[in-house]
Amino acid sequence: MLEDGEEGGVRLWHLVKPSEEPEPAKQQQERRSSLRERAKAIPEIYLTRLLSMKGTLQKFVDDAFQVVLSVNRPVPIAVKYLFDLLDELAARHGVTEPETLHIWKTNSLLLRFWVNTLKNPQFIFDVRVSDNVDANLSVIAQTFIDACTTAEHKVGRDSPVNKLLYAREIPHYRQMVEKYYADIRQTVPASYQEMNSALTELSGKYSSDLNCLVALQELYNYINKYYDQIISALDEDPLGQKMQLAYRLQQIAALVENKVTDL
Repeated sequence: MLEDGEEGGVRLWHLVKPSEEPEPAKQQQERRSSLRERAKAIPEIYLTRLLSMKGTLQKFVDDAFQVVLSVNRPVPIAVKYLFDLLDELAARHGVTEPETLHIWKTNSLLLRFWVNTLKNPQFIFDVRVSDNVDANLSVIAQTFIDACTTAEHKVGRDSPVNKLLYAREIPHYRQMVEKYYADIRQTVPASYQEMNSALTELSGKYSSDLNCLVALQELYNYINKYYDQIISALDEDPLGQKMQLAYRLQQIAALVENKVTDL
């Protein structure tokens, strides 16, 4: 707004002319409180629209979770082998708390892989994710994370809107996660030979698409950090001795060092 000044000049006001007198502290506090209340009311304006959008997407979300958390098709041998290994380690070390084993499996697969896939479909598909779609996928990914937790899902008036949207579905999704782990535990165990054959087949199938040296180097960077501890553990483990795992690791380390030197 432009208005003539006292001396013929102009003054610039932003929408509302500022008060000539300083606002009393009480009025300032009341005004700020009113602004906070109005800010809280803004999400409620869009709540109906959010619920409508959730209803539109609900079947697709349920179908996606069902595909991820289903064993109707053969369970990938790598998943079965990993979960059996975690069960064996829990039994060997006397880990009896179900929550601990649940967290191990959740962090190794569902949160490590599937959450990233749900949140970032462009990692797998040749698609462009707009800001609006990204915001929706963030809510769905957070819902999946909440379904993987063992703690009780509590919400209240001050909870974020994305938590409130799927609060009623979380218990059902959580049961799906628990059933998924139980169903995998009951499937036929995967032997080391089967796992090794599957990895060899995958390695040959995609040998031209992957830079194996880079992948090996990344693994070696982690192994090298704990090299002595790993070698010692493999030497003391009966199965590791039988399969000569320490010797194999030493061979791999020598191979990687030679590759690095050649580079």
